[in-house]
Amino acid sequence: MPFTRGKKPTTSKIPKLGAKSAEKQVKRSSSPPHGAPRKRTAFIDITNAVSQCFLTPQFDGDEEVVRPAHKIELSNPIKKDLLKKVQKKTSVAVKNDANPKKSASVSSENKTEEVQNGASLVEKPEEPISRPSLPPHLLPPTVPPEFDIDSDPSNDCTHTPEYAKEIFDYLKNREEKYVLHDYMESQTSLNGTMRAILVDWLVEVQENFELNHETLYLAVKITDHYLDQHQASRESLQLIGSTAMLLACKFEERLPPCVDDFLYVCDDAYKRSQLIAMEMNIMQGLNFDLNIPIAYRFLRRYAKSACLQFHSGYSAKDLRPVVRHLHRMLSAAPDAKLATVRSKYSHKVFFEVALIPTVSLEKLEKFLEKETSQK
Repeated sequence: MPFTRGKKPTTSKIPKLGAKSAEKQVKRSSSPPHGAPRKRTAFIDITNAVSQCFLTPQFDGDEEVVRPAHKIELSNPIKKDLLKKVQKKTSVAVKNDANPKKSASVSSENKTEEVQNGASLVEKPEEPISRPSLPPHLLPPTVPPEFDIDSDPSNDCTHTPEYAKEIFDYLKNREEKYVLHDYMESQTSLNGTMRAILVDWLVEVQENFELNHETLYLAVKITDHYLDQHQASRESLQLIGSTAMLLACKFEERLPPCVDDFLYVCDDAYKRSQLIAMEMNIMQGLNFDLNIPIAYRFLRRYAKSACLQFHSGYSAKDLRPVVRHLHRMLSAAPDAKLATVRSKYSHKVFFEVALIPTVSLEKLEKFLEKETSQK
C-alpha cells in the first residue's frame, strides 16, 4: 500500500473574516424622526409592561403625581422575584395613600397569616422521604473484595467502579451479535495475505496520526464486518480500510483527522467523492451501529486482574484452543511485508514483547495441563 512520508503543502482559500469594507457605514441615530413612535432598544426598555411598572413619585406644585420612570438602569441585573416584590410594594403604597384604614386592616391580616404560617412550619417538621427498594434484578452485581479491581480511582480519573462490571458484561453480551466467520472463502478477488497487508498499513496510519489503540482495533473490526457482507475488489481494499479508519476516528477520537488527511495517506489514489460514498455504504452495511466490542477494551481490564475466571467468565479449559492457535501464529516465520506490527511492539513502550522468544509447544502444553488440573 503506498504511504508517502511528510506533509503535503496546502493553501487555504477561506476568505479572512473581519476585513474592513470599502464603503463607509453610517451610524444609525438612536432618536426617532419627528412624529414617529420611539423604538425599544435591547437591554434598556425590556418590555412595555416592565417600563411602566417602575413608578416614581414626583411633585407638580403641591400635588403628588405618580409618573413612570424615564430610564431603567441594568448595571446590576434584577431577578424576576425581586421585580414582582417591587411592583407589589409600589401598588400597595399607592392604594394605602388613598385608603389608610383598608391598608391597616390588610397589613394586620398579612401579619396574622405570617404568624400562622410560621407556627404551621414549626409544628409540622418535614418527614424524610422513604425510597422504595429496588427489585433484585435491578441491583448492581456484588463483587467480592478479593476480586475487586475497579475501586482504585488512580487507574482512570473517569473510572466508575459501580458500573464497571455491568458495562463489561454488556459488551460481552454484544459480542454474540458480531461473530465473524471466514469470509475470505466468499471473496473472489481477495485473500488472507491482502488483508494482512491492509492491517499492517492501518497500524502505520495509526502511528503516524498518533491515534488511540481503540481506534485501530475498531477500524479493523469495521473492515472485517463490511467485507463479511459485501464483495470487494483488490483496488478498493485500501479505500475500505481508510474509510473504516475515518469512521473509527469519528467514534473514538476527540479531534479526528479530516477527509483530506486520509486521501493524502492513500497517495491520492481515490477522490473525495469515492471516500464519502464508501463511508455511506459502510454505515448502511453496519446499520449505523459502530459500537462494536473490541478485544483491546477487555485486554486493558484483564491485564490488571489476577482473577481472570471471575471477570471474564472463561476457565483455563475454555482458553486452551485459543492459546494453541495464537502459539501457532507466533511461531510461524515472519513475513517481510508485515514489518510495521513487529516494529511497533518491539518498542519499549510495549515492553519489547515482539522480541521475546516464543515458548516451546511442550512447555505450553505442560502449563495448560497444570492450569486445567488446578481448576
